[in-house]
Amino acid sequence: MTIEEAQQTVDAWIKTTGVRYFNELTNMAMLTEEVGEVARIIARQYGEQSFKESDKDKVLADELADVLFVVICLANQTGINLTEALQRNLAKKTLRDADRHQQNEKLRPGHSDTH
Repeated sequence: MTIEEAQQTVDAWIKTTGVRYFNELTNMAMLTEEVGEVARIIARQYGEQSFKESDKDKVLADELADVLFVVICLANQTGINLTEALQRNLAKKTLRDADRHQQNEKLRPGHSDTH
């Protein structure tokens, strides 16, 4: 599925199953909530926090898909073509960071990111 197809699919789902889009402020709050759920899984799966019983059924892929869904909702309701936006963003990053990451000692093999 392309990004454009994802935007169209989410739009169709919202207009049928979802009835209508939540307003932008509600979707922003929902995005924050979903990102928090991703952070919770990452902190437990890759970080130092232990899993609680209520966390054991959480799946990172599903939570990331929830984040993507809400981002697509926000893009759709604000008239943003995410394909074009991502292309512009990558072009900007390519120009801005042309040498930056290659010159970053912290990214070189053998460098430890622990303090």
